[in-house]
Parts: sequence; C-alpha cells; structure tokens
Amino acid sequence: MRRHRYAKIVATLGPASSSPEVIRRLVEAGADVFRFNMSHGKHAEHKARYKVVRAIEKECGRPIGVMLDLQGPKLRIGKFMTGATALVAGEPFRLDLDDKPGNRRRVGLPHREVFAALGAGAELLLDDGRIRLRVEKSGKDFAETTVVAGGRLSDHKGVNLADVVLPIAALGEKDRRDLRFGLDLGADWIALSFVQRPADVAEARKLIAGRAAVMVKLEKPAAIGHLDEIIDLADGLMVARGDLGVELPPESVPGLQKEIVHLSRAAGKPVVVATQMLESMVGTPTPTRAEASDVATAVYDGADALMLSAESASGAYPVEAVSMMDRIIRQVESDPRYRKFLDASHADPEATSADAITAAAAQVAHTIGAAAIASYSVSGSTTLRAARERPDAPIIGLTPIVGIARRLALVWGVHCVETEDAKDFFDMTEKACNAALREGFAAPGDRLVITAGVPFGTPGSTNTLRVAWIGESAEHRG
Repeated sequence: MRRHRYAKIVATLGPASSSPEVIRRLVEAGADVFRFNMSHGKHAEHKARYKVVRAIEKECGRPIGVMLDLQGPKLRIGKFMTGATALVAGEPFRLDLDDKPGNRRRVGLPHREVFAALGAGAELLLDDGRIRLRVEKSGKDFAETTVVAGGRLSDHKGVNLADVVLPIAALGEKDRRDLRFGLDLGADWIALSFVQRPADVAEARKLIAGRAAVMVKLEKPAAIGHLDEIIDLADGLMVARGDLGVELPPESVPGLQKEIVHLSRAAGKPVVVATQMLESMVGTPTPTRAEASDVATAVYDGADALMLSAESASGAYPVEAVSMMDRIIRQVESDPRYRKFLDASHADPEATSADAITAAAAQVAHTIGAAAIASYSVSGSTTLRAARERPDAPIIGLTPIVGIARRLALVWGVHCVETEDAKDFFDMTEKACNAALREGFAAPGDRLVITAGVPFGTPGSTNTLRVAWIGESAEHRG
C-alpha cells in the first residue's frame, strides 16, 4: 500500500471508528498512524481497537503506527447547585477548596497546588478560555477574582492558567496506569500531555525505557520557554494548537507553529500539527476553505504529519475526513512551489558521517533521477536523518525490527519495510532493489540510491552510499 505523498496522516480512533470495517477504510483512505486518546474510553476498548489495527496491518502488509496519547493532569471546577451559573463581567467570583455546590459567587476548585501558584494579577481561563477571571487576592486554599469575560459556566469545566508554571507533574496516577497499559499493549509512540519543563520529559523517558518513542505535546506556554531543551529530549513533537490557543493569544499560535516545525525539522525530530484541522467535518462531509488552507500551510511548512481528532474519533464522516486530508496533502505536494518552500527552510547537515551520507544521498537521487532512496537502519536514526533532508525521492526505510518500522510510519516521506539486515554489499543491493520493485517504487531500468552502515547491523554506523541499477531479473533474485 504505497502512499503517493510525503506528509503522513494521524487519525484518532473512537466511537465512530472502532469497527474493523471502518478502521480498514481509514487505512485505505490514507491513515498512517492511529492515535488512542486515553482521555476517553476504557482499557478494554483500546485493546480491542489495537487488535483490529494489528490484524489490518497484517492484511495490508504495511507497518501501521500506534500512538497512545496520555491525558495528563486535568484541572476542573466542582459542581453548581443548579448545574450551571452565569458570570457577569466586573463582578467578583471566588474559587476555593470547599466541596459544597457553587453559585454565582463561588465554586470549588479541588486542586490545592493551583492556589499555591497564584498571585495577584494572574489570569484563570475556564471552559477553554470562554470565561476569564483575574486574581485579586489568593491564599493557600482560595482565590478572590474579578470576572473579566463572563458567560454561562457549568459543572466540571476545565481550568487553564496563563503564564503560570504549576507544581504538578506531567504524569499523574492515571497516566502512569495508562502508560503501563500502553507499553504492555505495544504502542509505538507515547504522547505526553501537560509538559511544562524538560524534567517532565526526562521522567517519562525513564519510565518508558526505550519501549516506545516519546512524543511531546507542546500545549503549555511554560514549555515554549524551554523549547530547545525539550526538543533535545523528545523523539517527536506535536503542536497541540487547541490548548496553546487557550493559554496564548490566538494570534500568537500561527507563528509559534511555524517556529516549532522549523526547529523540529532542523533537529531531525518528526513534528505533528494537530487540533481542529478539519473541525467542521465532525458534522459535515466537506471542510471549510479556511480549514483546507490550514492543512495546506502545515504541509508547505514541511510538517511530518497532520492529525485528526474528533473528525475521525467521534464525527459523522471519519473516512471522508481522512480522504480529504489525503487529497489536500497530495494537491500541495504537486505544487511546484512546494519544493521551493521546503528547500528555503532546509537546515544544513550536521558534521557527522550519517548526515554527510544522507545529504549526499538526497543530492545524488535528485541528480540522477533515482526512483527512491533505500535506507538501512536498525534503530531508525539513519532513516530519520534521511527524512530530515526532505529529498525529492521517496525513502524506503529498511529495518529488521517491526517496532522501528511502525515508529517510522509517522515520518515524512518514509515507506517502511521490515526485512532482515544485509549480510554483505551484494545482499544489501538485492534486498533494496527487491523491496523497491515489490512495494511499487521502481521498475526494471530505474536507479536506486542505497545508504547503509558497515559493519552491517551496527546501529549508528551509516557510512556507505551506493547507486544501484534495477535489472530485469532483480525481482526474481535473492
């Protein structure tokens, strides 16, 4: 199942996309990675979906990635006596630890750590920023506020804090249970929510211990101040624009998205753009023109993958949403300006043998018009560096480890093939040529650029580049 595009699609599974029939149609429509959102659903439901994904993966013969998205700490107010109340701008409103039902003057906020972080002038954002409160006075168990932006506020709405670093770990007890479940299940990526500082990523990496790749969701403004350090620690980054747009002014998010994509690309870390990409398709069969432009912008910027959330998890048109995103991506990538934009934002290779080889492979492939670049990699690192170059030839990632192939399903331009590592140069060429033919990337007479490491099977030893000609009998050899 070759994709005729470079950027990848992450589709969230949920009530609208749990059956084998729908999941199969999502793969056929273009989904490369499936997201399991641990904010919703029970472990048994996620396990059943995982089994379906792996069965379909076996049917189609193409690695499919699975991303387990941890919920992270969720700050919520308590209940109201009548289920909701109306807050009026300019009026006082109190938050406290009292669990009695609230009214138009107060409500409980059962998070002592929030009060410890507040000071006069701090801003609290409730119900995704629809309600805004300014702190006038606070103590260890209360905050007296003034309503800045009012409206209807109902039970258990979420609370965000702008420009406040909370003394809360990114992994709560629920997240740790979900993490153990996801690792035992076989998730390829673990997405971390509520990351505020590099230490949050370091703690998660220690717990995951290499069993999955770490995707950091950039959704807290506090994390942006440590962006370089967080990118160094992460295996991948996600621009979680929904929460960023709550705690930051909306006009700040587009520029920040471009910065995160640029820095991630320069570091050779896959980057996902997420949230509300085709939001209107939750209820309609076509997106708005503005949403189509939003998707296109992320593709022009060179993002590795784009993510659908409610559109595929709970919407009325999950398959249509994936198909539409596939169509938009392919349309953008066929635009002659697309390559100019990619090249204009390309970072120089680092002074390593792997970067020297992968940069040379991209240039050689372009010069000779190669059908593809075949990249041997045990750990996946060489294939990631090949994708960092954003070559104009597709990348066939050859790896003996199925888990690595699944992780690389998220990466720009990479088509993964699980295969035994090469034994020698002849075997290297045979396996690469056969894979290019079998997977539909090349025909007899085409040329193939191959990168590998010698000694074969040694992680991080990429030091070989070879140009192979695919002969008539290649598909019948070795």
